[in-house]
Amino acid sequence: MTTVERTIKVLGRAWWRRWPRWVARATVLWGVLYASFGLACALSGTSLLYHGGGSGASGLGWAVVVVGVLAALVGGAVEHYGLRPALRVLLWAVCVLAGVAAFSLLMDVITLMLGQGVDSRASAANKALAAVGAVLLAATARSDRLPAGTGARAPSAAPRLVQLAACAGTLAFVPYAAMKLVWASGGTFAGITGEEMLAVSERNGASGVFLTLESWGLDPTALLAALGVFLVWGLVRPWGQVFPRWTPFLRGRRVPRGLPLAPALLGAATLAPYGVAGVGYLTLATTGAVTMRRGDFHSSGDALLVGWIGMIAFAVYGIALTIAARSYWLRTRPDRRKDIHTE
Repeated sequence: MTTVERTIKVLGRAWWRRWPRWVARATVLWGVLYASFGLACALSGTSLLYHGGGSGASGLGWAVVVVGVLAALVGGAVEHYGLRPALRVLLWAVCVLAGVAAFSLLMDVITLMLGQGVDSRASAANKALAAVGAVLLAATARSDRLPAGTGARAPSAAPRLVQLAACAGTLAFVPYAAMKLVWASGGTFAGITGEEMLAVSERNGASGVFLTLESWGLDPTALLAALGVFLVWGLVRPWGQVFPRWTPFLRGRRVPRGLPLAPALLGAATLAPYGVAGVGYLTLATTGAVTMRRGDFHSSGDALLVGWIGMIAFAVYGIALTIAARSYWLRTRPDRRKDIHTE
């Protein structure tokens, strides 16, 4: 290891050990930025709901202002007076509000990855800012629990029940991926052909990349489902903590905790409630309590069938991802009993 690399590692370790000090200040800065964003949206009448354009929707800007101001005040109090029990409760409360505001951010990320535009730039910016704030608020609420040691635990597999949850999440995506691939290959499912589904995607503004992959018989959402399965198994197996030998750049090196946890938490916070709420709605539609709109399908029954396949996949996988992420978090916590110094 060269002198420069050793210096960078030492500085990085020193910076990380001071994170309880800077995270409260970062929360204050985020609160000011978020409140300013909400104020600008409220005064300009910008809607933070892509399907809303009235005063009720634009009035959500004032709710954003309240969340930002609360975050700045509580973060400032933590910085000056330390993390008192009451302040911790307030931090978690504001964190929950920020998490609610960040709901469905994953959907916007997926549309951007596929080259499509988001429904509302203001709404997408609000979700992204809220997600950053939720992380900072949670970190501030736990800023007095920095482990005494920096010892890294040996890579380990998750308990059997957690791995069974990962199996359930994987199997839940099989019907969803099969349905998507049937359409991508030109087949017919739920009364709609692949050509019709491709026309629907094009009419809804799908990107050239999305349409090209569809023409090759590869559905992009099925590919994303495969990546999701890879993620959940990386959270429960030892190779998810250390890159295996076939990785080209980080061969045999330990994976930073935030690398898999960030997409895992984002996916879990979006897919689990989205899927569970969707299953609840489909249950009401199946029993006739509500009317199922047919949308782009030929009948409500076809739409209901596709809805069940999608929502069960999102709900089961989202719950499995939540369980796997928690297990990964617990298994990769620094060991308080040892302090490893490397050169």
